[in-house]
Amino acid sequence: MTNKNHDGYDLVIIGGGAAGFAAATKTNDLGKTALMINSGLPIGGTCVNVGCMPSKVLLATGDELFYGATPRFKAVHQGRKSAFDFTTAIKEKDEIIADARQSNYLNVMDSLENVTYLEGRARFISQNQVDVGEQVIVGEKFLIVTGSSTRPLPIPGLDQVGWLNNVTAMELKKLPESMVVIGGGPMGLEFAQMFAHFGTRVTVIEAMNQILPKDEPEIAAELQRSLEVEGIQFRIGVSIESVRQDGGNKVVSIRSRQGSRPPSSNPEVEELAAEELLLAAGIQANTADMGLEQAGIAVGPNGFVQVNDHYQTENPNIFAAGDCVGKMPLETVAAKEGSLAAENALTGSSRVIDYDHVPHAVFTNPQVASVGLTEEESMRRFNACACRTIYMDSVPKAAVIKETRGVFKMAIHPEDSRILGVHIVSPDAAELIHEATLAVKFGLTVDDVIDTLHVFPTLSEGIKRVAQAFTRDVSVMACCVE
Repeated sequence: MTNKNHDGYDLVIIGGGAAGFAAATKTNDLGKTALMINSGLPIGGTCVNVGCMPSKVLLATGDELFYGATPRFKAVHQGRKSAFDFTTAIKEKDEIIADARQSNYLNVMDSLENVTYLEGRARFISQNQVDVGEQVIVGEKFLIVTGSSTRPLPIPGLDQVGWLNNVTAMELKKLPESMVVIGGGPMGLEFAQMFAHFGTRVTVIEAMNQILPKDEPEIAAELQRSLEVEGIQFRIGVSIESVRQDGGNKVVSIRSRQGSRPPSSNPEVEELAAEELLLAAGIQANTADMGLEQAGIAVGPNGFVQVNDHYQTENPNIFAAGDCVGKMPLETVAAKEGSLAAENALTGSSRVIDYDHVPHAVFTNPQVASVGLTEEESMRRFNACACRTIYMDSVPKAAVIKETRGVFKMAIHPEDSRILGVHIVSPDAAELIHEATLAVKFGLTVDDVIDTLHVFPTLSEGIKRVAQAFTRDVSVMACCVE
């Protein structure tokens, strides 16, 4: 316990991840005192330890290995076939993350004069008390920021064969020869490509009729095409009947739903055998056995804490934020919610996030990035949608670097041409999306984007090109046309 000699605390923060640190920082900035109680993952929570940061280390490792051996240009006759040591990759990831944990969390905690840190499992024993080991902590206000974890699925035989999640997959001691990934969302696809680039044979199973079910169909289709070119196989629109162990393999029995499978020679029921099984098909809140009922706190399906628009629970002195409330499980959102929840709890303010302005990304290669409304959501809100889609061959930079993977889609308000949403598949899409984010946040129109000079040639011109597609045929447009 980091003791900074405070007798009482204005805010007790339960959880030591991004939301908790943002809340602690806001509390310190307000001149208030806080106690942060953390258990489970090391300080820093999911993002630094088992989420965003370590997975990006391994994705970058895989990219360097895979693309170095598959050059795009004729002049590069022989790609470099680098030697690869999986064990060293995991060790190097651990070293990088240990440094990040020290600089981004441990050092930060030491700098927060009004914040005390305590390791231990917190459990509510009353409306304003938690038990931590042998200590009873009394707080004026509480903030629950305990995060989330992989949700188990009720698949017959799953628990008997065992499965990997985002934590255990990055702790493996040897590279598996084959892997089935259950779930075609962001996490499943990132891990699928990561291991495929390392040399594992990977098949992705998705129950819905497209990967990335919450994204635009054009986005999902382009990413799937790009990943299939690299050898990843997909089974889309299927249900899982059972899982069993057969020697050294786990065998997944799947059934295609009628109408979801394109005509082929594959049988309606198929068995997929793989050395490892990775589960990435949803999350649940880390709120079990916290005594929430003792504090008058309601939870919904999968343990998510029920809060109002200002992150306040049914107990007016207890707030919750981040993944454990399930609004939008992103590290950036968790941090923003944690900061706003702390401010609301301590000052009585009612600050909120406009979730329409939050960008998000999938760190495959090519990447996916989106902000704002989809075509479907525009139709739901306005009963109309003005949308345009262009593919990467309309972007001059793509031809220069022989990069054919990508699509840009834009949705605008049907009455005043304000940009409502932008959706991208492209190398570095997570970097490109911020121009679109500013356009959505500040209500810019397609004319505002068209009238803005962009560096030539760049992939970011794709955003300008898709805006121009509302006014002209960009397939027959010179690169210098404004």
